[in-house]
Amino acid sequence: MTITPVETIDAAALAAAKGTTTVTVCLPAHNEAATVGRIIDAIRAELVVGVPLVDAIVVLDDASTDATAQVAREAGATVHSSARVLAPAGSRRGKGEAMWKSLAAVDTDLIVWVDADIVDFDTGFVTRLVGPLIDDPNCVFVKGHYDRPVGADGLPGGRVTELVARPALSLYHPHLTVFPQPLSGEIAARRSALVDLPFASGYGVDIGLLIDVVDRYGLDHVARADLGVRVHRNRPLAQLAPQAFEVLHTILRRAGVPTPSHPTLLDSDGDPVPTMIDDRPALDTLPPEWFSNRTPR
Repeated sequence: MTITPVETIDAAALAAAKGTTTVTVCLPAHNEAATVGRIIDAIRAELVVGVPLVDAIVVLDDASTDATAQVAREAGATVHSSARVLAPAGSRRGKGEAMWKSLAAVDTDLIVWVDADIVDFDTGFVTRLVGPLIDDPNCVFVKGHYDRPVGADGLPGGRVTELVARPALSLYHPHLTVFPQPLSGEIAARRSALVDLPFASGYGVDIGLLIDVVDRYGLDHVARADLGVRVHRNRPLAQLAPQAFEVLHTILRRAGVPTPSHPTLLDSDGDPVPTMIDDRPALDTLPPEWFSNRTPR
């Protein structure tokens, strides 16, 4: 496994080395109007206009009720509504759903996913993620990791990782414990390596893709990228139970551990809490005509 250090990778050198390879940066977003514009502005200025490394910036809008789509479009991104991509498959809420549909909405060789809520974004995130794919034709998947300081709200990051994901991986997928942030949303990959893999619909998507890619291709074809320090919105503890439930279910299912046919997260009153635990099918199993509607929102 290749480990890309935190030092900045020269964007101009990557642009020269990529040749005819095409790159899209995609931001799945739900109500991220406060941060998405600044991220797009930086990518356009430095990696589209300044250096021709990135060929497209796409925002997959996951039913935002704020001005996410307008802000992203005005900043220069192509905006797709989740409901209009793969419309025959229907539309659901969820991070994995947005990533699955963003993969369907683009046709470039490489795709870089970056979360849209990053406060301290710099374009080194993109260059460090895409660099191993350009430098090594055998690399198919790059997983980012970073330090997450205590936020302004006094909450530490990485609670689901350390309390749920890492213990479960240690039990069922111990070879993946070498990834410091197995749940990170900063990922780059060859599109060809992803179209025949399922996508967990909810928060299990990041760990599900990591497990499936390593199972299919092996650690020798995967890289880690050190992204330095990352600050983004920390969720209150009460909001982490659905995320933890979805992550745990994804890890157990991919390990072949029997789970209930209709698992349900219950709160302290015994009432069900909405979660997304099913998988979306591999894109290459879908009818070709389903891909005809890639019209921007």
